[in-house]
Amino acid sequence: MIPSIEWLDDPEIFSQGTVPAHSDHHYYKTAQEVQQGNSFEQSLNGTWQFHFAPTPQVRLTDFFDSQFDPAHMDEIQVPQHIELAGYAQIKYINTLYPWEGKEYRRPVGTESYSPENSSPFATSEMNCVGQYRKQFDLDKGLQGQRIKVRFDGVQTAMYVWVNGHFVGYSEDSFTTAEFDITQWVHAQHNVIAVEVFKYSTASYLEDQDFFRFFGIFRDVTLLAEPAVHLADLSLVPTVSDDFTQGDLAIQMKLTGESAQLRASTIRVTIADSANNQLLTQTMAAEERTTPEPLHFDEVTLWSNQHPTLYHFQAEIIDATGSVIEVISYQFGFRKIEIKNNVVILNGQRLIISGVNRHEWNCQTGRVISEQDMRADLKTFDELNINAVRTCHYPDQDLWYDLCDQHGTYVMAENNLETHGSWQKMGAVEPSYNVPGSVPEWRGAVMARAQNNYEMLKNHASILFWSLGNESFAGENIAQMNAYYKTMDPNRLTHYEGVFRDPAYRDRISDVESRMYATPAEIAEYLENNPDKPYLNCEYMHSMGNSVGGMKSYDDLIQKYPSYQGGFIWDFVDQALLVKDEITGQQVMRYGGDFDDRHSDYEFSGDGLLFADRQPKPATQEVKYFYGKY
Repeated sequence: MIPSIEWLDDPEIFSQGTVPAHSDHHYYKTAQEVQQGNSFEQSLNGTWQFHFAPTPQVRLTDFFDSQFDPAHMDEIQVPQHIELAGYAQIKYINTLYPWEGKEYRRPVGTESYSPENSSPFATSEMNCVGQYRKQFDLDKGLQGQRIKVRFDGVQTAMYVWVNGHFVGYSEDSFTTAEFDITQWVHAQHNVIAVEVFKYSTASYLEDQDFFRFFGIFRDVTLLAEPAVHLADLSLVPTVSDDFTQGDLAIQMKLTGESAQLRASTIRVTIADSANNQLLTQTMAAEERTTPEPLHFDEVTLWSNQHPTLYHFQAEIIDATGSVIEVISYQFGFRKIEIKNNVVILNGQRLIISGVNRHEWNCQTGRVISEQDMRADLKTFDELNINAVRTCHYPDQDLWYDLCDQHGTYVMAENNLETHGSWQKMGAVEPSYNVPGSVPEWRGAVMARAQNNYEMLKNHASILFWSLGNESFAGENIAQMNAYYKTMDPNRLTHYEGVFRDPAYRDRISDVESRMYATPAEIAEYLENNPDKPYLNCEYMHSMGNSVGGMKSYDDLIQKYPSYQGGFIWDFVDQALLVKDEITGQQVMRYGGDFDDRHSDYEFSGDGLLFADRQPKPATQEVKYFYGKY
């Protein structure tokens, strides 16, 4: 495989050499490691050598070569945004694409596009490049096994080499990308090199309302796999109509040499929330192992008030009787459905008291820690918030584990927003909207749906799959909806943008959802034979001295059973804590404060909390009304 910089301009090339998307389960050598650490994993976080190129034309052409002398390279921390390491322009923008007014380009496949009139990303004067390089030895526990490297988040397009050999290419900034590097990696003296471009055709799909950072901003990890390995796990708990009994369907995909696989067995154990063993079953290992569903005569349901989780454990046992891999996962029994035009969870009407939440830390941007996440969930408790929409991309995987444990309802959103392709300066004008029904973009958005689903499918907290945000509508999004309904009929789908193109209304979204509809508009919908429950994906825009009209929405909850509540925009300000050049004081700076032009300025500050997590007065209103349910 020979890498090409021209991939940046081809929407049909978004993944080369990546491992197929799979569940987010962790695996261990022993049951003790589940609590103590994982000897199958080796972190590559920390200091990397780094070169910043302001344009593609001046990047280093041989930095990935194992014989390259990196003496003149800088250093950077991983994970970290390149802009916050002191390179490149910090830039905040909401709707417009960053290149508007500076470089002319249109999306491939639309009527406005032609190669002659559209500036290529591969040669763009705005397309800065980060070139990373790190030397490493394999830990002893990883040596002699199949080795993969996992990137949890890289924005926007990356090329990867190991020991001078090209490994692959990936876009989709907010989901995991894995590469099998077994044939190129050695026990010692390895070099991994990563080249990250700020813009590519993927940038059309990632036009979210946020600071436009790039670089390796989540963990990088080496993974070893034993001779027989559980590559993918599907746990589908279902509940009886009277909500007392449950069944657990299990599907396991295993990899390994055929002879070793045939000689292995799998021991599955299920325990309750108190770790009391409920059942155990041993079965032959097959490439696709699907035992008969496990039945439970009595189950305790998972909900916000009672987030009861059961424990799944699988042990892979080789021909000698030795355990070579242990998988541990938590799952919950719950049932979400629509009855009589009302969303029902475990037999009761679901009322969403939610927020939209960007991943954010005022010092590190979207590089956030477990401490940040736990602090946010503590604030959820304090404000009576029971639900979160992951606007507008998949979050770090740990967030979903914590939501499972905490009982937070999740609307799991795809990494998709194309706002600037159909709305220009406030006007709805979809002349070059993507993905729309443009064939060249279908593969990319379907891959994003698949990445989101496969990674997160086993989480009890996820009640809704969200197809994305503010991307109009069309055949491609209808196909995404069909994918989710085929793969997962036990959850609901959400997508607001179909409101812009009602021709697809019967094929997209289980719920009616509109941006910032007034209470009167919602009441009008609910009083005129509605065919879908109503859910506010964004409302009560929390900017300045706002969130004062919650009672009008609360009245809708009291009056209309088909009104399900909604998600406030948004949870925390996007602002950065920096040292003021004049006073020397630490100050918060918002969009436009970094000489970024064009910018949407203070529009980055529309959270219930300031960027340092201090509450705004609006939180009092939220706590009161959300506390009623």
